[in-house]
Amino acid sequence: MPKRKAAIAVGGVAALGAAALLLPNANASQDKNDTNAAGTLGTARTLKASEASGLSAQLQKILGQAFAGSYFDSGKQQLVVNVVNGDNNLIVQAKNAGAVVRQVKNSTGALKAAAGTLKTRATIPGTSWAIDPRTNKVLVTADSTVTGAKWNRLQSTVQSLGSGMATLKKSAGSFKTFVAGGDAIFAQTQQGGVRCSLGFNVTAADGSPAFLTAGHCGVAAKDWSDSQNGQPIATVDQAKFPGNDFSLVKYNDKTTQTSSTVNAGNGQTVQITQAADATVGETVFRMGSTTGLHNGQVTGLDATVNFASETVPGGTDTVNGLIQTNVCAEAGDSGGSLFTQDGGAVGLTSGGSGDCTSGGETFFQPVTAALQATGATLGNGGNAGNGGNAGNAGNGANAGNGAGDQSGSADPSASATDPSGAGAGDQIGGSADPSASATDPSASATDPSASATDPSASATDPSGSGTGNQSGSGVGTQSGSGSAQSGNSSGHHHKSSRH
Repeated sequence: MPKRKAAIAVGGVAALGAAALLLPNANASQDKNDTNAAGTLGTARTLKASEASGLSAQLQKILGQAFAGSYFDSGKQQLVVNVVNGDNNLIVQAKNAGAVVRQVKNSTGALKAAAGTLKTRATIPGTSWAIDPRTNKVLVTADSTVTGAKWNRLQSTVQSLGSGMATLKKSAGSFKTFVAGGDAIFAQTQQGGVRCSLGFNVTAADGSPAFLTAGHCGVAAKDWSDSQNGQPIATVDQAKFPGNDFSLVKYNDKTTQTSSTVNAGNGQTVQITQAADATVGETVFRMGSTTGLHNGQVTGLDATVNFASETVPGGTDTVNGLIQTNVCAEAGDSGGSLFTQDGGAVGLTSGGSGDCTSGGETFFQPVTAALQATGATLGNGGNAGNGGNAGNAGNGANAGNGAGDQSGSADPSASATDPSGAGAGDQIGGSADPSASATDPSASATDPSASATDPSASATDPSGSGTGNQSGSGVGTQSGSGSAQSGNSSGHHHKSSRH
């Protein structure tokens, strides 16, 4: 079985010329009301988006019932925390922790109760809702299919929640799973061919190489190939849909080598160092094989989306706990990677409405929830998805792994016996760096440049490694040397596509 099966090239990269512009401009704030927040802005901590979720969790413990959500102001790079009925002592503690404190009307409990009412009375295909901490309301969205009696029912339910509790808006498109297009993984069913895309490479709980993709893909078919009408290379181990939307698919060849990088286009890659929880207001990037790289902001958490059922006429496939964003997506982008510029794996594309011409909203299955449910870890197990351990020897080697290889070109001759290990070059475009050999001493676990915390590891780094170690091709061993099949590592470049 060719080792390059773990590295399907990503197509549709014509739009990626905008990547260099998108990334520097990623910090534009989406919230113009932040200046109304209580507290002294000068005393609030300046944070990276990746630090915001940790501070939010800390504040939730401090504030208890007074905590009413939080969001990241990407313009000021500060965390804003909502407080309801908080006493002065709690507010002082929240400010001392480094947050901007904002007094709001609706408690988290009240907002969750409102969402519960919507679930009971308005589970209608084409609707969604999520708590928006920036407005301190439940944001309810109806797509273009919600009309007539359905619209009246939804509208009356929202009105019954009371003034200031929820906002109802219309979406021009329709909520759907993003199907077809782009380089993908394939399966055959009695109904015909099924096409989906790989999200992130992982290591299953039993040590097997595997990948995460959308749950509806795993429900649709069990055996998956890296080419249309090709022999299966991977088998579904776990699949959850509806309710959740993730699948764990194990490679049939247990010796398959994988890595954790996301193709950002134009020869650039982002090293994935850890699974990250989303924070409302933070900038995120979605890579898809149809529309390429696009960025936007997280607009809601724990979202509920009611897709029209694909199997039951008039039925509803409801998915809960999703990340809501204003990032665009189109057919073929489903299953693709949602990530942060500093290497956090955030989500798997589930579905949404709109397109990348007029805009829209897209929902994502949280990676943290998928990993917890399946028992898998990111990458090949060397980094265990834990960026915080980047300093240890095993992770250092893993951070450098495959960096040089992944600048290679889509060489159709790359086989399991190809000593150049150029299979990994498939997914990036450029030429295979001959210095990227498994015996290259620079790919050492002790090489300080092979660190997941290297600040040069940004999506704008033209070296494309995310680690600064271009010659590293090991597989995360303590020596950093590993096997010569470094080229086959980077499976989560087969981005998106629901069945």
